[in-house]
Amino acid sequence: MSTAGKVIKCKAAIAWELKKPFSIVEIEVAPPKAHEVRIKILASGVCHSDEHVLSGALQFPFPIILGHEAAGVVESVGEGVTSMKPGDKVVPLFLPQCGKCVPCKHRKGNLCIKNSIGKPTGLMADGTSRFTYKGQQIHSFVRTGTFSEYTVVDENQVAKIDAAAPLEKVCLIGCGFSTGYGAALNSAEVKPGSTCAVFGLGGVGLSVVMGCKAAGASRIIGVDINKNKFAKAKELGATECVNPLDFKKPINEVLFDLTNGEGVDYSFEVIGLTDTMAAALMSCNENYGVCVIVGAPPTASEITFSPLHIFTGRTWKGCLYGGWKSKESATKLVKDFMEGKFTLDPLITHTLPFDKINEAFELLRTGKCIRCVLVY
Repeated sequence: MSTAGKVIKCKAAIAWELKKPFSIVEIEVAPPKAHEVRIKILASGVCHSDEHVLSGALQFPFPIILGHEAAGVVESVGEGVTSMKPGDKVVPLFLPQCGKCVPCKHRKGNLCIKNSIGKPTGLMADGTSRFTYKGQQIHSFVRTGTFSEYTVVDENQVAKIDAAAPLEKVCLIGCGFSTGYGAALNSAEVKPGSTCAVFGLGGVGLSVVMGCKAAGASRIIGVDINKNKFAKAKELGATECVNPLDFKKPINEVLFDLTNGEGVDYSFEVIGLTDTMAAALMSCNENYGVCVIVGAPPTASEITFSPLHIFTGRTWKGCLYGGWKSKESATKLVKDFMEGKFTLDPLITHTLPFDKINEAFELLRTGKCIRCVLVY
């Protein structure tokens, strides 16, 4: 029996308040409105950005359904949707691509004006939610809310992908892999033969390592206080790894020592802490070094630094979704994966059923996993 146009009852993991476990309950998911798509989620990665909301580092309204790194199948479409149809495999995206605004038309732009990054309302563009629980409106994280068996997303935030793609793997293209890989290729534009430093060797940081290697970097230095991540980093392309806790001097000075006083050509902060952001900046060459901020910063954080750190010529920049134009690039990245141009398997260390979501977050918090994928 078709569910198109009807309310769907399904399981979802709701975060009711800060620093509390998820509750898996039955919710109601409304049909898609015009230019929206309702998706049956089949796999969703657990990302640090989701944890940042739970911890309060990123401020979003509660109760909320988190999750934004996923893949699934279109269940139904709203009026006016032309880019996909029921049955299509898709990747929902936290960053839209309308294709019409100035950023979308700009060669390097990807911050579509329809984004909700700076407007954490937890609601759709029309100011309402498609999720309810016993009549109560439930918010959705960055208008994706993939920790639910069904979700509704704007058509501009959904990429149609290869019908043969394994969803439990390509879900990472919805956020983590694409963000890190693109940070090296697009945002930094790493050049062959260069030296790179990657601060933070989680799933996104390791994807940066992969991007640096793909770009032809000759030296890739991984930086992390968890030595257990070093073997995987080297497997994926890091030439060496350092633990800041092993040194008495600041890590930026250590990196200058390792590069004969020159500093690295490119540095990447993939943690989201202001101290490591400053250290990453000061680790790169003071004249032509490029530092890219990849990790999501806490909402209320501020950073203070001497302008001399950039006056001499350094470039300090941010990166959203790896600089990719989301909708078109996600489709292409899945195609590249299917053609063997990169692998995702080493990034996925745990696969758990959806009802073990609290266990998955504990693995994330304790650093025991790189990426845990929930399957529905």
